Amino acid sequence: MKTLDKKWLYLSLLSVVWGSSFILIKKALIGLTPLQLGSLRTLFAGIFLLIVGFSYLKKIRKPQWKWIAISALLGTFIPAFLFAFAETQIDSAVASILNATTPIVTLLLGAILFKIVFSKNQLIGVMAGLAGSLLLIWSGADVNPNQNYWYSTLVLAASVCYALNVNILKKYLQGLPAMAIAAGNFIVLVVPAFIVLLFSGFFSLTFKDNTVLHESLGYLLILAIVGTAMAKVMFNKLVQVSTPVFASSVTYTIPVMALLWGLLDGERFTLLQAGSAAFILFGVVLTNRK
Repeated sequence: MKTLDKKWLYLSLLSVVWGSSFILIKKALIGLTPLQLGSLRTLFAGIFLLIVGFSYLKKIRKPQWKWIAISALLGTFIPAFLFAFAETQIDSAVASILNATTPIVTLLLGAILFKIVFSKNQLIGVMAGLAGSLLLIWSGADVNPNQNYWYSTLVLAASVCYALNVNILKKYLQGLPAMAIAAGNFIVLVVPAFIVLLFSGFFSLTFKDNTVLHESLGYLLILAIVGTAMAKVMFNKLVQVSTPVFASSVTYTIPVMALLWGLLDGERFTLLQAGSAAFILFGVVLTNRK
């Protein structure tokens, strides 16, 4: 398959998978705490990836393990907890739209840390995207006064993590197979994730006849295997066959799927919020122009 076709295929699949992840996080949080969700998500995904990708670990050279570990923290571990805590206070659709700022942050950090030059149009896109994010947070707080929209900053912090990670993948881990990177990421994360789980109160939960907990674990298992493990491999491959900004542009197709799930689940979404989202997406489109 041609590289051009591959990158669009990966982009489409990731849009559906990650677009559904936000509603899965919301459903899993009904019976689990953010710490339990973040640690279990990492552990389930890690077990799956180490089963199918353990043989790829030998492809990682010793100097690359430092970047594998940094990539694991920034691209998986920290965002898993940030999104879990954020969605205790804000709607899943809003979280997905704020996550669309990732290409904008990728461009900014690429210019500051990795000496990537960007154009006047891209600078306008950055400003538009940031303005749209602030407007979305303000309008959401007005529509949902019972929600704490300061938690929106956790999603923006996750966007910074993703932006750093995608630049690191492209600059330092470009030659590695996508499965090797993913398996390496999770072998680094298994121990810290288990330590967090130990202190999360998970092992003191009552599992017998606890329907809510069983349902939450079911949603979490889908999130971990499909939305984390398999998606991680696809994203690593997407970075390798495209550019950091193109790869991170998956975040402006994700909200379409996430918004549909949110509306089906009864979340409120106003015209002002739709306008704010459009402003963000407009900014992202400009940042992706040459």
